[in-house]
Amino acid sequence: MRFDIITIFPEMFAGIFSGGVVKRALDREVVRIAVHDLRDYTTDKHRQVDDRPFGGLEGMVLKPEPIFRAVEAVREDAGGKVYLLSPQGRTLDAGLARHLASEPQVILICGRYEGVDERVAEHLVDGEISIGDYVLSGGELAAAVVVDAVSRFVPGVVGKEGSVRNDSFAGGLLDHPQYTRPREFRGLKVPAVLFSGDHKKIERWRRAQALEKTARQRPDLVGAGALSPEDRELLEESPNERKKE
Repeated sequence: MRFDIITIFPEMFAGIFSGGVVKRALDREVVRIAVHDLRDYTTDKHRQVDDRPFGGLEGMVLKPEPIFRAVEAVREDAGGKVYLLSPQGRTLDAGLARHLASEPQVILICGRYEGVDERVAEHLVDGEISIGDYVLSGGELAAAVVVDAVSRFVPGVVGKEGSVRNDSFAGGLLDHPQYTRPREFRGLKVPAVLFSGDHKKIERWRRAQALEKTARQRPDLVGAGALSPEDRELLEESPNERKKE
């Protein structure tokens, strides 16, 4: 798939994709990323991309004209999806990342200053995306997060695709605990069940641990009706849940 990022600070992306999973995907040409300077789509000699908001508020707002021109120039066909990075958008989650990974082209517009002219949100983009309930100085870091999260769901990007299926949130829960060598460190031991050789027992333990961790750290994910009767029984068996009774 192809990502097109529209920004007034293209230099911010010079090194952010130079390592890790996204870099390997770029090397294998499974994913393409193009970064576009919004100022290249202005028509005045000052290359102005922003102006004061109507109504007398402080700050500057990104103008609609260069953004529309940029999107129309980089969109490969009518199927390319356009998203504005904005704190007012839908919060990025695993479901949205998986959905975007099925698109052939995703265009990301990086907001700046006091925001973007509302005509962009109303008449140009397919949606707005936020990475959390806080405000960044611009959408560039958010765009990088979107690219990384979405790329993991593109076939061929992650070497072992089973690891993506087992990621936190992939099944609606946080991930279960992971352990590696040594078996004992400063008196802290790896749970014996992981050495039992009983794969069914190990999977049950992992599911129970994921349920307990999710209930403790993200109770909103295991609210009423969110769990199957089997999962609810597993959760009630966990030591931490019994302590609450």
